[in-house]
Amino acid sequence: MPTEFLVIGGMAVAAVLVLILLFKAIWRVAEPNEALIISGLGARGKSELADSLGFKIVTGKGTAVLPGFQTARRLRLDSRAANLQVSCVTQQGIPVVVKGVVIYKVGDDLHSIANAARRFLDQQDSMNGAIHELFTGHLRSIIGNLTVEDLILNRERLTGETRASAADEMIKLGLIVDSLQIQEIDDETGYITNLGKPHAARIAAAARIAEAQRDQEATEAEQIAAANKAAAWRDAQIKQASYQAEIDEAQARSRQAGPLSEASARQEVVVQETRAAELEAALAEQRLQAQVRKPADAKAYETVTLSQAERDARIAQAEAEARETELRAAAQASQVKQAAAAEAESVRLRGEASAAATKATGLGEAEAAKARGLAAAEAAKAQGLAEAEAAKAKGLAEAEAIRARSEALAENQEAVIAQQLAENWPRIVEAGSKAFGNVDHMVVLNGAQGIEEMLAKALTLGGTGLGLARSLLNGGAPAAPVPNGSAPDVTQKAVDTAS
Repeated sequence: MPTEFLVIGGMAVAAVLVLILLFKAIWRVAEPNEALIISGLGARGKSELADSLGFKIVTGKGTAVLPGFQTARRLRLDSRAANLQVSCVTQQGIPVVVKGVVIYKVGDDLHSIANAARRFLDQQDSMNGAIHELFTGHLRSIIGNLTVEDLILNRERLTGETRASAADEMIKLGLIVDSLQIQEIDDETGYITNLGKPHAARIAAAARIAEAQRDQEATEAEQIAAANKAAAWRDAQIKQASYQAEIDEAQARSRQAGPLSEASARQEVVVQETRAAELEAALAEQRLQAQVRKPADAKAYETVTLSQAERDARIAQAEAEARETELRAAAQASQVKQAAAAEAESVRLRGEASAAATKATGLGEAEAAKARGLAAAEAAKAQGLAEAEAAKAKGLAEAEAIRARSEALAENQEAVIAQQLAENWPRIVEAGSKAFGNVDHMVVLNGAQGIEEMLAKALTLGGTGLGLARSLLNGGAPAAPVPNGSAPDVTQKAVDTAS
């Protein structure tokens, strides 16, 4: 059973394949741009035209063609183009060459297809040659009745007459003309070229005249435009200069307004700063009076008083010692004098006694005189020795007093100088302040501190002379200047405190 089914199935498939192959072998389909021409046994159409033709025409559909009994051939219905190049002679006897193109095709109706099939079915590629020969003859006959001017100026007439004269032949051939175009007309004699020269010259002259006129008009217009442009530019420059002047004036005013306002503000600031500086100077002066000058005066007064008291004490002590020495010397001189007087008196008495004794004993007056002379000499000698001792004691006392003063000055010269400085301080300040006597208006930028620095520098001008005196006291050679003209040690302290 399975084998029979397989055989039956294979036979069925084979039958289907055979049917498909038979269908493909007998069925023909006409493409949209072609017509099937079927001839043979039973190839008749349903119309009287088809029956009279003796073959069947199929377009746009399919039909069965019996192999061995019928033949199916294809006729192309699409457009074709044939180029034309015809040498002709015009009515004027001028040879010309006309170049054009004819676009044609087989007609769509069955009569045109039948005529084309009878003439070109086996030789469709020869259609272009037939069309070229057909239109060449018609063009030559038509151009022979036309002038060159007609060919040039009225090509539509040429194409229309050509299509009309060839219409009957085209119908017999089963063809129709879609388009006929005359592309070019050439002549070997140059007639067409010469024909156009007068007109070209006239046109060229007119063109030159028109160009010259247009150029003149353009030049005049350009000059007028240039003049208008120059006038407009001048007006614009004048207006721009005017506007720029106004802008510059406004900018200058704005630029000046800033410095003027700044200067006014600065002036006000300077005035206020000057007032503030004056107030600060007054305050600094009051502060200087209260905190510096009065304490400095008190300190200087205290220093001078203490130095003067110490000096007076030393001088008094030295004078007391000198007085004591002088008194001792006077006492010693008095004692010596008294002793000498007593000795002299004793000698005198002895002399007188001796003289009396001598006299008594009867010595001569010469011995008595000698004795008195010796006594007087001894008395004078004793008195001279006493006076010399007194003078020596007085000189020693004076020397001791001078030495004491020197020692006091050497040990306390700062106090002595400070005393002298305090006594002459008003004159020093007056001399320092004369430096500011010719100043009408002074602005001090750093306020009270600047005033204090200037006053301090003015007050310390006396330090140089003070240092010179001190150097002379130290050894006779001037001391090196102290920086900034300041006095050294205690005197400088007093000056700094006063400043």
